[in-house]
Amino acid sequence: MTTTSPTDDRPRARDRDGADDAVMPLADVQAAARRILEAIATVIDGKDGAISTALTVLLAEGHLLIEDVPGVGKTQLARALAKSVDASVSRIQFTPDLLPSDITGVSIFDRERSGFEFKPGPVFANVVIGDEINRASPKTQSALLESLEERQVTVDGVTHPLPDPFLVVATQNPVEMEGTYALPEAQRDRFMARISIGYPDSASELRMLRQRERTSPLDALQPLVSLDELRRMIATVRAIYTAEAVEQYAVDIVQATRVHPDVRLGASPRATLQLMRAAKSWAALNGRRFVVPDDVDAMSGAVLGHRLILAGRAGAGAVSAAYDIVSDVVAATQVPLDASVSR
Repeated sequence: MTTTSPTDDRPRARDRDGADDAVMPLADVQAAARRILEAIATVIDGKDGAISTALTVLLAEGHLLIEDVPGVGKTQLARALAKSVDASVSRIQFTPDLLPSDITGVSIFDRERSGFEFKPGPVFANVVIGDEINRASPKTQSALLESLEERQVTVDGVTHPLPDPFLVVATQNPVEMEGTYALPEAQRDRFMARISIGYPDSASELRMLRQRERTSPLDALQPLVSLDELRRMIATVRAIYTAEAVEQYAVDIVQATRVHPDVRLGASPRATLQLMRAAKSWAALNGRRFVVPDDVDAMSGAVLGHRLILAGRAGAGAVSAAYDIVSDVVAATQVPLDASVSR
């Protein structure tokens, strides 16, 4: 477990090779995050919660599924998040005739070299926007499984690592069923969080009419953090301290979803890991060097809701019911009030 000192505003994180990552002071992380949030809010007005969750997932090294009805700004949010970072970005429009190689890439024979050369697909980018992901066939959808979990692509027996950091933001329409293929449970489980944007209120919709009569605020959006700064922000999130009592609290919440009477399949162990990573990111964005139970509560709905398979329910109604069950589970789980959560 990574630990930090409460008097040290520059926690250290270690990468997979054991070397120290450069990190940012939390005040700088908050300042950079605030700039990004304010910039995206000029594109998606009145949806601060959805924007904050999207940024939380980015810093927690997860992937985001945006699920909502047409025309509420799902793709706009994904594009705005991508444009706010000075990183490589690609967009994949999922269609029924899309092939797996259209995503991962393909090996092409080079006559001059008398050998095959790998041509990377659009998945080889720091931020990948998958628009209407459920319109592609299950075979094509499965091309993302390895990249979502292992951050690599294997083609013709050769494994190619993906860029670091790597984020997939996928959108889908939950109500239109013609020409769509529902994401299997294994693929939904690889998305750290699912969010919905919802319709804007009257004032926000009126501002949108006035602001976008001639130009789109997305066109004016410029990168606000460099790729190196983003890596340092992510390293800072990795180094956020989590007390054992808070970890047990997260485990209790996830395990409670598996025994709930209205749930046929509860959240997976992967969900526990991703819940804690999201809670660390939320804590960092709120200026804390340690996770508190409120951070776990704040991310539980977005991280766990899409992973639950309810007994006897299907369709859009199951989505709201799953979030209600997560809320009930969180409310019924004992909070470690007497535990020390900081060091």
